[in-house]
Amino acid sequence: MERPGHQVLIKFILLCLILLSYFAYLSYQYNLLTGGVASLLTWSFFVLCTPVADAGFLLDFPLRILFGIRMVLSEIAVWAVAILINIFSLIYFREIYETTFVTQILKVILTTPFPYWLVIVLSGIGTFLSIRFGDELMDVFHHKDRHFYLRHQFKHEIILFIFFLFILFSYYEIISTLGITIDGR
Repeated sequence: MERPGHQVLIKFILLCLILLSYFAYLSYQYNLLTGGVASLLTWSFFVLCTPVADAGFLLDFPLRILFGIRMVLSEIAVWAVAILINIFSLIYFREIYETTFVTQILKVILTTPFPYWLVIVLSGIGTFLSIRFGDELMDVFHHKDRHFYLRHQFKHEIILFIFFLFILFSYYEIISTLGITIDGR
C-alpha cells in the first residue's frame, strides 16, 4: 500500500503537468512570454476569484502533508503572489488579459471595483474558511482524543458551514451579473 505522502506527491506532479501543458498550449498559440503571463493570470483567477481553495490548494495540501506547514500560512503566501502577479500584469502586460476568456473576466473583476471586488472579498473569505476546515480536519486526524475534539467543535463548525454557504450564494449572485453563460447562449 502506498503512503499518503507518496500519493499526494503523485497528484501534485500530475496537477503540475496539467499546468505546464496549459502553459505550453498558450505559448504555442501566442509566444513564450504571453503564454507564461496568461498561465499565471489564469492561475491567479482561480486563487482570487473562486470561493474555495483550489489553485492555492495545489500547494497548501502537499506542503501540509509533506512538511507540516499549516495550510492557512501557505495560502496567505499564495494570495500575496497572485495579487502581485496581477498588479505587475495590469501595469506592464495589460493586453495579455485579452488572450483567454478567463483572463478577460479577471480583468473585468480587477478593473471594476464595485461590485466585482466583492467577488475577491467573498472568494478570500470562502477560501480561508475552506482552508481552516482543511487544517482542522488534518488536526483531527492527528489528534489523540478525536471524540473530545469533535464533540466540542461541532456547533462552531456548523455556524461556519452556514456562513460558508451564505458566501457561496452571495458569490453566485455577484458572478451572475457578469453575464457568463456556460451553455453558449
